[in-house]
Amino acid sequence: QVQLVESGGGLVQAGGSLRLSCAASGRTFSRYAVGWFRQAPGKEREFVAAINWPGGSTYYADSVKGRFTISSDNVKNTVYLQMNSLKSEDTAVYYCAAAPGSIRYYGSEYDYWGQGTQVTVSS
Repeated sequence: QVQLVESGGGLVQAGGSLRLSCAASGRTFSRYAVGWFRQAPGKEREFVAAINWPGGSTYYADSVKGRFTISSDNVKNTVYLQMNSLKSEDTAVYYCAAAPGSIRYYGSEYDYWGQGTQVTVSS
């Protein structure tokens, strides 16, 4: 019912910034939760941030609060994750996900997933 495509990943030096994009199409619900998750090699997938679509409430994991900002652009049908003050610990594949309804915090609660985009932070 919805397709998601991530982009914007890459290599950045510690302390730098990246902006990830999640382009959505095929929406059939009036309200979605859109979340960002990440998974580093050998580690479990973890929640990063989420936002209600249309844009509204936001929620952040403690590990990124104050450094990352999630936002949405309804004209472009895109959700963004602005990542500032990046650390080596932020290195991971980042995924966006969507589900009908309000914000969700666990990957198992999301119905639709993008393909992921690699973020590598060098020290």
